[in-house]
Amino acid sequence: MQNLGERKCVACSGNSPGMTEAEITELKPQIPEWEIIQVNGEQRLERIYKFPNFESALHFTNQVGAIAETEGHHPALLTEWGKVTVTWWTHAISGLHQNDFIMAAKTDNIAATLAQK
Repeated sequence: MQNLGERKCVACSGNSPGMTEAEITELKPQIPEWEIIQVNGEQRLERIYKFPNFESALHFTNQVGAIAETEGHHPALLTEWGKVTVTWWTHAISGLHQNDFIMAAKTDNIAATLAQK
């Protein structure tokens, strides 16, 4: 299986199928620090990233925003002093799609790259 962080998002519409539990179980090990949460009956992926200050949290937020624009798939981002909460789900299907897992992995890659600097 190709690494999620290397994959591209695919176009998704309201007719696209949501992920099955088997598909979620298969992909979740590639993003182990992400939690699957329920909000208003929808499954979502969520992770909180910690930073030493607001400036680095904001820089991370901007990097995630840039990759979201490139991929055409956008998260909910909450930027606070020292942390950023990132939540991925697919609005068109009111739940999880493979794109959410791809973008979670790409978000982890951004955090790993910033941590090395």
